[in-house]
Amino acid sequence: MRYGWHGVLVGVAGWGLLPCAVQAQAAGAPVRPGMVDAQALSAADTGWMLTATALVLLMTLPGVALFYAGMVRRKSVLNTMASVVAIAALVSVLWFAAGYSLAFTPDTAWLGGFARMGFDGLQFDLAAGRVAVSHVAPHIPESVYAMFQLTFAIITAALVVGAFVERMRFAPMLVFIGLWSLLVYAPIAHWVWEPGGWLARMGALDFAGGAVVHVNAGATGLACAWYLGPRRGYGREAFEPYNLGFTMAGAALLWVGWFGFNAGSALAADGRAGLAMAVTHIAAAAGALAWMLGEAVLRGKPSLLGLCSGLVAGLVAITPAAGFVTPRAALAIGAVAGLACYWGATALKRLLGADDSLDVFGVHGVGGIVGSLLTGVFASRTVGGVEGNVLTQALSVGAVLAFSLAASLVLLWMMDFALGLRVDEEGEATGLDLSQHRERVGG
Repeated sequence: MRYGWHGVLVGVAGWGLLPCAVQAQAAGAPVRPGMVDAQALSAADTGWMLTATALVLLMTLPGVALFYAGMVRRKSVLNTMASVVAIAALVSVLWFAAGYSLAFTPDTAWLGGFARMGFDGLQFDLAAGRVAVSHVAPHIPESVYAMFQLTFAIITAALVVGAFVERMRFAPMLVFIGLWSLLVYAPIAHWVWEPGGWLARMGALDFAGGAVVHVNAGATGLACAWYLGPRRGYGREAFEPYNLGFTMAGAALLWVGWFGFNAGSALAADGRAGLAMAVTHIAAAAGALAWMLGEAVLRGKPSLLGLCSGLVAGLVAITPAAGFVTPRAALAIGAVAGLACYWGATALKRLLGADDSLDVFGVHGVGGIVGSLLTGVFASRTVGGVEGNVLTQALSVGAVLAFSLAASLVLLWMMDFALGLRVDEEGEATGLDLSQHRERVGG
């Protein structure tokens, strides 16, 4: 993710391609967060990163909220939206309290240190003309970098909601997600994106979150669906979506916001950011068309929901590759992802036997796996300064998938034992809007 022109040239070492941030440290670049002269910052890059941060937050609020709320039944629309909003607030506080430090300060290959815990570290001294910067992005204020990374932590947690809608109690859900953000998301982000993380040193390529965001969220979503069991009536009753117009609006916000997600991950207003934006758009379009074609062939008619799901599949798959591949490769990645995620949301879902309600694993998990592996196939040294290694990518995906799935199941068991996760039968029949919030959609 974070290898813009300021921070990252890549060399060959060990398993494969060693991120240049590690090499740069040996050449005298900052190896830890610290204070620098404010005049050393890039105004252009800072301005772009402020914009990108706002775009990524837009993906969650209101993007994911609308996307998910349109697909659930009328009686749980407000609970779905409330879950996304509450998660955004909770993860934000936990991120600045501890999560950012655990993810993005150097300590061990497995977890960051404590230098930025307790809301410390994002200093700005106007009188002295000094500002804190991260060693990963020393050309922009650390406050901006931390905020940008926060938006990724927020959306990863919010994506998990789609796997357990209509059946998890609100308060225990927040405790689970809070612990998950610190104990699962932060370590994985450190492994892949902090230069000293063990997967970064191994040479894993993840430009903007194929493994850290999508494989991670997909695995956790699958754990939730398995642990909670299916919604009552699943497979026997027709679950009517509340408003697919909401879903389309949410998908459109995701498409636009994803430019901040991927192009922002260049950490600079440069040519690599421009190419990342272009390949992101191409892959989204290819994913939408591929899913539409697959649905038309197998089911006779394309659907709006299929188009929205396909464009998200293309966006997910291009995410790890966005800073490493050409437009032609992006077209192939998006098309493969559209078909693979259509299979993931249909045949694979039945094979796994999980009521993954809104296909978090089928789209984000499968799309993240496909995109991460194809990054190893298509990564261009001309574009990103590296060549891909499919074996390294597979090991990275496998490690994230296994850790996220196992750790999430343990956390779910703990929360269920301590607090009870699932709503009772009456609450589920009534709907979570009334049973959890004493509200309902009017009209």
